[in-house]
Amino acid sequence: MDEMEEELKCPVCGSFFREPIILPCSHNICQACARNILVQTPDAESPQSSRASGSGVSDYDYLDLDKMSLYSEADSGYGSYGGFVSAPTTPCQKSPNGVRVFPPTVPQPPPQHHLLPQPGSLPQIPRNSCITCPQCHRSLILDERGLRGFPKNRVLEGVVDRYQQSKAAALKCQLCEKSPKEASVMCEQCDVFYCDPCRLRCHPPRGPLAKHRLVPPAQGRISRRTSPRKISTCTEHELENLSMYCVQCKTPVCYQCLEEGKHGTHEVKALGAMWKLHKGQLSQALTGLSDRASEAKEFLVQLRNMVQHIQENGVEFEACLVAQCDALIDALNRRKAQLLSRVNKEHEHKLKVVRDQISHCTVKLRQTTGLMEYCLEVIKENDPSGFLQISDALIRRVHMTESQWGKGTLTPRMNSDFDLTLDSGPLLQTIHQLDFVQLKVPAAPMLQLEECCTQNNSATLSWKQPPLSTITVDGYILELDDGNGGPFREVYVGTETICTVDGLHFNSKYKARVKAFNASGVGQYSKTLIMQTSEIAWFTFDPASAHPDIIFSNDNLTVSCNSYDDRVVMGNSAFSRGVHYWEMTIDRYDNHPDPAFGIARGDVLKDVMLGKDDKAWAMYVDNNRSWFMHNNSHTNRTDGGISKGATIGMLLDFSRRILIFLINDEQQGPVAFEGLEGVYYPAISLNRNVQVTLHTGLPIPDFYTPGDADPNGSVC
Repeated sequence: MDEMEEELKCPVCGSFFREPIILPCSHNICQACARNILVQTPDAESPQSSRASGSGVSDYDYLDLDKMSLYSEADSGYGSYGGFVSAPTTPCQKSPNGVRVFPPTVPQPPPQHHLLPQPGSLPQIPRNSCITCPQCHRSLILDERGLRGFPKNRVLEGVVDRYQQSKAAALKCQLCEKSPKEASVMCEQCDVFYCDPCRLRCHPPRGPLAKHRLVPPAQGRISRRTSPRKISTCTEHELENLSMYCVQCKTPVCYQCLEEGKHGTHEVKALGAMWKLHKGQLSQALTGLSDRASEAKEFLVQLRNMVQHIQENGVEFEACLVAQCDALIDALNRRKAQLLSRVNKEHEHKLKVVRDQISHCTVKLRQTTGLMEYCLEVIKENDPSGFLQISDALIRRVHMTESQWGKGTLTPRMNSDFDLTLDSGPLLQTIHQLDFVQLKVPAAPMLQLEECCTQNNSATLSWKQPPLSTITVDGYILELDDGNGGPFREVYVGTETICTVDGLHFNSKYKARVKAFNASGVGQYSKTLIMQTSEIAWFTFDPASAHPDIIFSNDNLTVSCNSYDDRVVMGNSAFSRGVHYWEMTIDRYDNHPDPAFGIARGDVLKDVMLGKDDKAWAMYVDNNRSWFMHNNSHTNRTDGGISKGATIGMLLDFSRRILIFLINDEQQGPVAFEGLEGVYYPAISLNRNVQVTLHTGLPIPDFYTPGDADPNGSVC
């Protein structure tokens, strides 16, 4: 019931409908709200205005007027008809549900002439007033009846009444001015709920009120719901009850409308019958809508479950991302420690070298300084002979010490700068390129059954990815079994989502499935589809594999030749399983040639008679007799030839691996060939003296039962 509440509220005031009326656009509005949104047009009449207000015009003529309406979101939001309705210039107000409402623009008469409306009557509506539906913005110029021309929606009024009563937790007194108390009784005659104080004050049990029947509030609620409604009256003839239904205007009418009004020539039906009919139609429509609502509820449950799954997956994925980033940070910290260790080693090495050089230079400088001081003291001595005794040795020592301070001795052995540069560029670039990649394999594709089909011995399959799947797909793999319950094999790998497989066995059931793949791997298989190929073979002659001298006609069902030599042409379908029968009729037969009929491998010679090589099994026939021939070996001469109009039949049975020939529906000789295995094409060789037509899709001859043959090779 709560979902229905919005249906019961006026689009203008936002409250529950009070005395709702039905606009011609089928929308509802409170009668008081309708008066509030009226807009007065100029007094000048126009053809359109006259047509809208005339008594002989249908209420649905507003549709024609609506075509001329100009709606602008920059003004009031309501339509206008050319120059008939001016856009309101008064400030607009907003109803509780956001619909814009304009106060009436009708000029008020002078105070001395103002007359109050009589109770129960509508205020006088000025001529040429216009009302615009607040929901669909369609406009209608009112006629002389004003708002009385719109029917009252008594059904909606009753639904609102029942809904408000059902929503009331406790029935309140209707006469309490402030803070209504809970009702204790209801007067059936007054149709009012009273609390005890108000009942004693306003409904004393004396005088005329003593005969009124007071009931409990709950019983009064039930009596209100079940009390009969007033019979609706005609909007044009207020004293007449609505008893008929105009089918053309789709509105209830009275008898006077049929006799005098515009409905006199229209088709009418009994109101009760149409009431039941429309109730049934509404019930049927509600059945479909109910199914859609049930699907919507299930869909909402699915979406709510998705919300929960998204939240769970989001938390899980976030935790995984944090763990991966933490692992990267740990790896960077470990590498940082390794690089710092290298820097420390270089630092210690430089210090050791410099300190060793300092120690060496300090010792040597001490020795040099000591030698210098000693030499200065020797020079101070005044004993020439003593000086000369040691001078040569001192001079040599001084020169030797000086040479020890030679080039490079006073040069630092180590540079104070660190010759190490951290190459962080690639790592920074990699960090900037750090992003999410597709780590999941694709979901299982969905086979589109409405597009999958078989034709003859070909199968067409179509598929797509699930609607909500966002995983990248690089391609698809289509697999079929052998049509006999064998293993699956790949028949297509690519990016297309539709594939036709030719050359399948006739009268076989194939299983098909497809899967998708991307850089992360191969996804799951789709559901397996079973497809049945045609039970009977339909085929034509194949121009692509025929000798160039062969002439085709009749949609490749008729062939002839422009050479005097025998030329071979094959069918466009191959057989390797089942039982197949086809025929060829002789359309032209001149000068007694020897056409050959039979089967052949795909690589048979095309410029010799069929059966001359080991790739064909044939029967060649003239006007008197026939022979079987394979690998240029002639066997089983049989009387009986052909002429124009003759029919040659070929029956290929792979269950017994035999080939049988027929001429004019009679078996020609014994079983022609046995032990046939592999793939064979229907074939014929002919020259320019012969023309034949192919007939396929034929049933097995009645005389033949697959699998039955006598020991001598003739068919039983």
